[in-house]
Amino acid sequence: MTRPWNDALARMRGRIARTAASVTAGFPHFADPATGAWTTSPAGDWTGGFWNGMLWLAARYGDDARSRAWASAWTARLAPRARSDTVFRGFLFYYGAALGSMLCGDAAARHVALAGAHGLASSYSPRAEALPLGAAAEEASDVGAGEANVDTVQASALLLWAHRETGDAVLRDIALRHAARHIEFCLREDGSVCQSASFDPTSGRMLRRYTHKGITDHSTWARAQAWGILGWTVAAQWSGDRSFLTPATTAAEWWLAHAPADRVAFWDFDDPAIPGAPRDTSATAIVAASLLKLAALSAEPAAARYHGAAEATALALVERHLHDDGLLADGCYNTRINLATRHELIWGSYFLYEALHVLSGPLDPLRV
Repeated sequence: MTRPWNDALARMRGRIARTAASVTAGFPHFADPATGAWTTSPAGDWTGGFWNGMLWLAARYGDDARSRAWASAWTARLAPRARSDTVFRGFLFYYGAALGSMLCGDAAARHVALAGAHGLASSYSPRAEALPLGAAAEEASDVGAGEANVDTVQASALLLWAHRETGDAVLRDIALRHAARHIEFCLREDGSVCQSASFDPTSGRMLRRYTHKGITDHSTWARAQAWGILGWTVAAQWSGDRSFLTPATTAAEWWLAHAPADRVAFWDFDDPAIPGAPRDTSATAIVAASLLKLAALSAEPAAARYHGAAEATALALVERHLHDDGLLADGCYNTRINLATRHELIWGSYFLYEALHVLSGPLDPLRV
């Protein structure tokens, strides 16, 4: 099956080109599905790297010669963020810069990514054996040196990539400890994922589990489950430590057992308003891309099952939520504050775009 993927890629590439030509300041953040107009973030917030990642994929696999120049320009804009006190530098510099090195051999992007990785590593808490959210962490109600959330497990991928590039063993050690500690922080016994945790910065002892964006502290916010699957999968991918496949597959199996029959998750699995609750295509797209990676890391028959689930999930997104103009609708940013609850979300678009490149053939899921 290639035609649905190629058609979808063509639509998304068209939207990328129109966005890059029209957004003259800031980074695309979320978009109104009725008009396609973007709300932008001045310095990239926590999401700017996903826009850059789409540009790097377009530069490597698209047919628009402008994409490389756009990718380079937006990556340069991220460089000052290496000094920002936020763990979300993992997202910013992995997708926003390291992909330029991985996919295009771009030396400037590599330099920016390594600066981001070293800046991120400097915030490591040896007591907690984790990277805390940091004082400047975006989109969190509780931030600082004693807060953690599952969204950040992916930060290990940036540090592990940087270790491969530099040989700095400290980066690998931090990455592995960070990913492992979040199993205790966020993975429940039944395989569901809790978004957030507080810990004592002095002793490192976990104090509580809670959520920034889910409906309750005991519910399963869809994006938390998705970030957990992604984070532990990329930790296994980049480290070669297959022990991380245990939490990754545990969380993935929970998702597959609880996702709606039509594959597209509601924003929180426990919202009593289901089936009238908002969907979240962004969480669903994260899972589609992650399942492709899990398939590549797994033995049969699990590999075929994960690949099949990823294919079915991506197809559901393409057939029912991807507009003709390449806009991925029905992403749910933050229901708690009624922010962009049925919109295009740049990270959702990135992960669907990544998955489509894998499904259509040119991209090895373990390359990025």
